[in-house]
Amino acid sequence: MRAAIVHSFEQPPRHGEIDAPTAGPGEVLVRVRAAALSQLVRAQASGKHYTSGTQLPLVPGADGIGLLEDGTRVYFAFPRAPIGAMAEVVAVDARQCVAVPDAVDDLTAAAIANPGMSSWAALQERAHFQAGEQVLVNGAAGVSGRLAIQVAKYLGASRVVATARNPAVEAELRALGADGFICLDSPPEQLTAVLREEIQGRGIDVVLDYLWGPPAACILEALSGHADGQAARRVRFVNIGALAGASIPMSPGVLRSSGLEILGSGLGSVSNQGLVQVVGQLLRAIGPAGLKVDARAVPLSEVESVWRDGTAERVVLVI
Repeated sequence: MRAAIVHSFEQPPRHGEIDAPTAGPGEVLVRVRAAALSQLVRAQASGKHYTSGTQLPLVPGADGIGLLEDGTRVYFAFPRAPIGAMAEVVAVDARQCVAVPDAVDDLTAAAIANPGMSSWAALQERAHFQAGEQVLVNGAAGVSGRLAIQVAKYLGASRVVATARNPAVEAELRALGADGFICLDSPPEQLTAVLREEIQGRGIDVVLDYLWGPPAACILEALSGHADGQAARRVRFVNIGALAGASIPMSPGVLRSSGLEILGSGLGSVSNQGLVQVVGQLLRAIGPAGLKVDARAVPLSEVESVWRDGTAERVVLVI
């Protein structure tokens, strides 16, 4: 069968032929129609992600849209290694498939699943978010951050504040539902002061952090200094990504003087089956919530060139 094949972790996958899988106990075969090229997939295929496999050759792809043998169209995730989603046929645990609503096309479903799931799972499964709470999306300019604004609003956030380095995106983020905007392109002291006013002044209940690094350090510092004799407001800080750096300085005083709870959301913190169910909820919400994602369809045969291109645009390989 045709597939995108990784022969070396130092090189992008190439279009080629590989043996098709057979279904094992509890598995189903899915004939793939679309699979997204996400940052997760890039990291896994380069051997740099904590879930990367070691067996080569392998087919990348964490999830996709396809047809079961009876014609049911499904979203599937975590196909059995080493054949990932960027192949004509994959073997998947039957519990890791969920039906795609008829009104949602393959391109939209494949493109929105991973970035939309990141905030939905972080809010519901990790932060146990309640309608009426206030949310800060740290790093809202990317695909995942933009969807996080929309998801938080749909789930009932009373106020959503977005951060981004580029002030030019403020109008776009507000159009998606952001009630406030904080530009990250400021000296740390100034940024921390603005964040403190937002978090301790107006109030933030949940932080969805896609950046880590210096911006996250400023947010955590902005939580410190509570000394009025009352318990500090509970703030659940959920890390989802590390686009701004993999480490941060942190004073232990932040933990002692605030209501901070640090969590993470990703593969391993939520079960695979749980993540698939989250995506099912997300797909059913696309129409009612008016969720939007920009994506470009690219034939599977062009995987090597689009992989090298490194575009920030959301790419979905169609098969």
